[in-house]
Amino acid sequence: MNKIYYIVFVVFLLSFSTAFSQIESKTSKEFSVKVQVVNNETQQPIKDARVEVNGRVFYYSNIKGDYTVKARAGDQLMVSHSGFETILYTIKDDEDIKVQVEGFVPKKKTKLSPYSQKERVSLYPQYLDSVQFYKKKDIDKSLSFIEKMLLDASSKNRQAITYKELADVYFYWKQYDLAIENYQTSLRQVNNPVVRLQLAKTAYLAKNYKDSEENYKRTLNGKLNSYQQLTAYQGLGDVYMIQKNFDQAKNNYQKALEIAKANLITPKITDLNSKLAEVYAAQGNTQKADGYYQNSLRLASEENKKRSLKEQQKVADFYNQSQRYDEEIQLRKESLKEAEDIPPVEAENNESLVDSITSQKINYKIGNAYMQKAEYNQAIPYLKKSIEDADKNEDLIIQKDATKRLSEVYETVGDYTKALKTYQDYVTLVDTLYSRKEQEIQQVKRFSKRILDNQNRIASLEKDKELADSKISLAYKDQQLIQESNKRQQWVIYSLIAGFFLMILLVYFMFRTNRQQKLANNLLALKSMRSQMNPHFIFNALNSVNSFIAVSDERSANRYLSEFSTLMRAVLENSDEDFIPLTKEIELLELYVKLEHNRFKDKFDYSIDIDKSIPLDEYSIPPMLLQPYIENAIWHGLRYKEEKGKLNISMAKKDNDAIRILIEDDGVGREKSIEMKTKNQLKQKSKGMSTIKKRVAILNDMYQDRITVAVSNAFENGSGTKVELILKRNK
Repeated sequence: MNKIYYIVFVVFLLSFSTAFSQIESKTSKEFSVKVQVVNNETQQPIKDARVEVNGRVFYYSNIKGDYTVKARAGDQLMVSHSGFETILYTIKDDEDIKVQVEGFVPKKKTKLSPYSQKERVSLYPQYLDSVQFYKKKDIDKSLSFIEKMLLDASSKNRQAITYKELADVYFYWKQYDLAIENYQTSLRQVNNPVVRLQLAKTAYLAKNYKDSEENYKRTLNGKLNSYQQLTAYQGLGDVYMIQKNFDQAKNNYQKALEIAKANLITPKITDLNSKLAEVYAAQGNTQKADGYYQNSLRLASEENKKRSLKEQQKVADFYNQSQRYDEEIQLRKESLKEAEDIPPVEAENNESLVDSITSQKINYKIGNAYMQKAEYNQAIPYLKKSIEDADKNEDLIIQKDATKRLSEVYETVGDYTKALKTYQDYVTLVDTLYSRKEQEIQQVKRFSKRILDNQNRIASLEKDKELADSKISLAYKDQQLIQESNKRQQWVIYSLIAGFFLMILLVYFMFRTNRQQKLANNLLALKSMRSQMNPHFIFNALNSVNSFIAVSDERSANRYLSEFSTLMRAVLENSDEDFIPLTKEIELLELYVKLEHNRFKDKFDYSIDIDKSIPLDEYSIPPMLLQPYIENAIWHGLRYKEEKGKLNISMAKKDNDAIRILIEDDGVGREKSIEMKTKNQLKQKSKGMSTIKKRVAILNDMYQDRITVAVSNAFENGSGTKVELILKRNK
């Protein structure tokens, strides 16, 4: 049963891995992208920025006028500089990228600075390009250009770049102690996580595992992009792995693998599957190791033939350690076919032919596997082929090892003549190899001496530059004294200007305070007017109720009180608002006119006409603004008329932004109404109309003339009254 579960799990894992690999393969193709880094204000290119993609650094080309980077879709571009904050961008395709930097101020040199003229014609970028060009070809030329860079490095950022480049040259030529020294010097100038990662890697190769671990951890405590985090976790895994701390190695490889999968960094996914397989193999968990190795084989085959070939050798070595010789032989035979189609696979960092993957090495390992299986006759042709290819490619080490193995095979199968002859060939090869090794040792000694001389010359140059800088600093101090005197004068001028602006600011605040006070006064006045109108309205309504009670019309009085209470509730709800929706005001008017008509049925009829094309929800009006005009029309116009009158209330569009509200009656008119008032009524001054005028004036002041009111006679003979109110749309 457990075996069935295991098979199902493996099938599911393989199907998931296949689907995932299809996604990864879409992003595996590498392309070139032109990156421009410019000052947003001047559009001038920034030539000394650090541009990198997945840990690979690219430099400005004066010929092309840009940074040409190699990347895949989904890779993260990082642009950094001491003069602006680091910029991160995810590359989607091969379209050109323009990075516009805001607030970038290039360093200006004073007239007394001896570098001012030199900086304008600086050849630093060209020296940097030359170092990059000769780094893997000619160490002497690389170091000579480094010296020129040091002389031209007038800023900390350039000094940091120079020492980093010097360390990179030493790193490539495997001078790890000198590389570590110069990486540390670069970090003292500018703390760059990329340089610290390279320092940690160099310390690992120099077998300073404690320093390597410390630097990887320090890097993880800083601000990193996804690729840098992945690199740090993978590096920590390598440190723990070589120290046989397998659990810690596995944890860090897993963290790195999660980041690689999340960002679809296919080559790293392959590497980390292979590394996890090595951890499990070292722990004796061959089942899990085999699973991870199968993943790495599949992923490597989707990258390119060279990467696939390299991974096949790792898996074949694992099969050999697990004594799975048949699987090892089959895999190596497949590798042998691929190795014949491509040139020798050289590893990074200038590894020798011994460390590369070649046909002679694969044939040797196939023959060795047959020997371990005790199938000696099968081993002979592969060992012979290995010796032949090694002789052709001048690979003495494999030729020596394969010759020794072949001699052992002949001895085992009883062919002593061939065994002796082959052993004699082996002795000759050992002597030749020994002589060559002695020559190589002498070459290494001469090479190391030459490098040490160059390093001493660079150190001496650095001291001379420090002495020159100290002389320059004295000139700077003299200049600073003059500048400080000028600054004091400038401070006086700036203080006067600041005082002037403070005066302007004070006047502005006084103006704003007065304006706010005026607004507060207007709001208080509106509230006061509303508080005056509410009692006035209630008083008139209660008079109406009283009239019903006086004629013993109890039913009408009860109905009137019920409708009046509804009206009062709505009025009180809106009493604190400056404006209410026009629809609410219409509802209040309809209810109020209905109440008054119930009381004076024999005095007037009324109509309310509203144009249906008016968007009522887009208009608002001060509450109880129309009611006093309607009340005046009824009480002072229609009530005094002998025959039955007519009250018309209408609303129509004036234009797209305003409506016209008309309140018309055919009553006795304003002049005759005054004549008909009793002496007692004349003594009581009506405040309704004056209050409305004040309300309208204040609201127009606050809301930019939204309301216009005009009162006139309805007819030429002076009878009737017409109130025309123009209301503007809400803003």
